[in-house]
Amino acid sequence: MEINTHTQLYGVIGNPVEHSLSPAIHNAAFRKLGLNCVYLAWKVEAIGEAIKGLRALGNFRGASVTIPHKVSAMPFLDHVETTARQIGAINTIVAEKGRLTGYNTDATGALRALKEGGVVLKERHVVILGSGGAARAIAFALAAESGADKLTLLGVDDKERTALAAEARSKTALTVEDFHLDEATLGRTLPEAQVLIHCTPIGMFPKVGATCVPASLLHAGLAVMDIVYNPRETQLLKDATRAGCKTIPGLEMFLNQAVTQFELWTNQPAPVEVMRTVLESQFR
Repeated sequence: MEINTHTQLYGVIGNPVEHSLSPAIHNAAFRKLGLNCVYLAWKVEAIGEAIKGLRALGNFRGASVTIPHKVSAMPFLDHVETTARQIGAINTIVAEKGRLTGYNTDATGALRALKEGGVVLKERHVVILGSGGAARAIAFALAAESGADKLTLLGVDDKERTALAAEARSKTALTVEDFHLDEATLGRTLPEAQVLIHCTPIGMFPKVGATCVPASLLHAGLAVMDIVYNPRETQLLKDATRAGCKTIPGLEMFLNQAVTQFELWTNQPAPVEVMRTVLESQFR
């Protein structure tokens, strides 16, 4: 597609952005559908000035927002979607008729990955490991959309975890409990749980042999999603497969958050397999 005066502009806003896989994924999707769009990487320090500048561009249609701007971008938007507002962070901006709306597709991407992986969430007991941004997004998405019955938060940052649990209790109808993450609490919690979602960096490249869940605690009645996507199969997922668990790799959440972004921007079904192929090629 030739870039011209009608080309619509998208990009990722963050610092750093050099490592981002988003330009490759989204530009491949635009090409596949023959859309006159281009997706760029914008290294941004002053988020307010950047958003003001993007507003002034007649061809600007949307952006991904990454570290460190997921929270600080919010006051500069016209509207923030309900779940994203509860989470307190966005990762997507949609520009329509001069109005900027913020969404959090990390949350919906995780739920979509679980659903497409055949994991039932309705009336289930879900355990989330970690209490940072991703855990926060998934916890509120579960409350808003999944029909899950009970949520247990296990994390090592006690202050962060208890604050998230208190907020989830006050803002949602979920039954929420929280404990310090250690082998004892895992041993008490996992036998009765049906879904485990790992949201800590443990097991990420280069420390690929690490896991915070002893293999002996995994059981065939448990579905396990690890949001770490490098390596493709973490130690947790290897152990879960051996235990007979249904497993969802982190690549699926990363892909699905991008798919949801694309569909919010274009109002068209995303070419998922093209996007998957591009993403997987980065890890060969």
